Amino acid sequence: MTESSLTHRDRAVLRAVADGRCEIAGSALLVDGLCCADQFAGLRLRTAGLISTRPGPAALTSAGYEMLAA
Repeated sequence: MTESSLTHRDRAVLRAVADGRCEIAGSALLVDGLCCADQFAGLRLRTAGLISTRPGPAALTSAGYEMLAA
């Protein structure tokens, strides 16, 4: 995934993860305790290696931090 391929929603999700507002529960990404409205955003960002893949509090990877800073 390149910086130019990130949507505004992807960036918003990355910011929410960076703010500690997200959790990974099974295949779902929860934002503020609710399922993310874009059910594929979490999977897309995890597959791209931008957020953690383990269950529990979501965290940005180093690539995620770089992408968010770009």
